[in-house]
Amino acid sequence: MNVQIQTVHFDADQKLIDHIEKKVEKLKTFHDRIVSVEVSLILEHVSEKVKDKVVHIKVNIPKTALFAKHESKIFEESFEHAFDSVVSQIKKHKEKLTA
Repeated sequence: MNVQIQTVHFDADQKLIDHIEKKVEKLKTFHDRIVSVEVSLILEHVSEKVKDKVVHIKVNIPKTALFAKHESKIFEESFEHAFDSVVSQIKKHKEKLTA
């Protein structure tokens, strides 16, 4: 499984990168044919003072791409919500394959 982590408008610290890589590895337990995972961490400048942390997660499975997006004030929170969403999508996709 190929994992790509991209940051936009900032440099992520190693602790955040390690957390994301550790969680993404757990996706293998939900589906064994995941080809790649792309995680984008985006620091959005909505106004001069407010900075939203947006996370996009794209999971590529043969013939399917699953996508989740979440934004909040903290990257870890955004990632957790997007990760939970993509996990439920993977479970639903796998159920369709076995049905």
